[in-house]
Amino acid sequence: MLENTQIRGIYVEEKHRPRRPRARISAYGITSIRWISPYMVAWWSAAFPGFGHYLLNKYIRATLLTLSEVIFNTLAHINESLVYSFSGRFQAAVEVLEPRWAYGYLLIYMIALWDSYRSCLENNRLFQLAELENSRIRPFLLGKSEIHYLEKKSPVKAALFAFAFPGMGHLYNHRIGLAFYAIFWWWVYLSLSGLHVSAYLLFYGKLQASTQILHPHWLLFMPSVIGGAIYHSFTIAIEHNRLFRIEQRQYFAERYGASPIRIFPEPR
Repeated sequence: MLENTQIRGIYVEEKHRPRRPRARISAYGITSIRWISPYMVAWWSAAFPGFGHYLLNKYIRATLLTLSEVIFNTLAHINESLVYSFSGRFQAAVEVLEPRWAYGYLLIYMIALWDSYRSCLENNRLFQLAELENSRIRPFLLGKSEIHYLEKKSPVKAALFAFAFPGMGHLYNHRIGLAFYAIFWWWVYLSLSGLHVSAYLLFYGKLQASTQILHPHWLLFMPSVIGGAIYHSFTIAIEHNRLFRIEQRQYFAERYGASPIRIFPEPR
């Protein structure tokens, strides 16, 4: 009898659980499904493999792709080859490449680009179904280690924090894991590229010394990283504001929808 009751309880819970929820709050932050341009996703995947998947909230595969980009780009010397190509030294660009790693890097790069575009098209279809289902959004989570909640955010502040130091914009948006992952790698890029020391020497007018200390391989990662951090932080803040408005509308409709009180008279 007890087992039958438990089975019925599980069935009822599954029956009322939304098939396609719009958002979920966990100890790691707020994850939601949203509409996004597949061309924009493909663009950021081309700029840095994995960034397009971050825009789609596919954090595990995005993190693995960003790690593979750094590892295989370093082994194949792709960035050094690009620097030689930009300066017109095409023979040196060919010689510096490691073919055994370059071919694998190119294959991963193209598949990541295609997969992000394909995933975005499916994501947009699921987003439309989730909007039609209009499931209740949970606005607050009191966890053992973190408190997360929906609130109105400033997209400009999120972008400025990300510009100051990539990862801080994600921290502002309550994406804890991604924030500290970005902070760690930005410190790696700063240290290995020599950018801070170069800026220090440039401040004292030592132009030649400041350029010689730069490491172009690690420096070329940085524009894509800071640009992606700014864009992602900005758009996530906008998405959180949208979810906040939806949750407020759902709450007031549930609480006061059946109330006989009318602020404005009904039209005749």
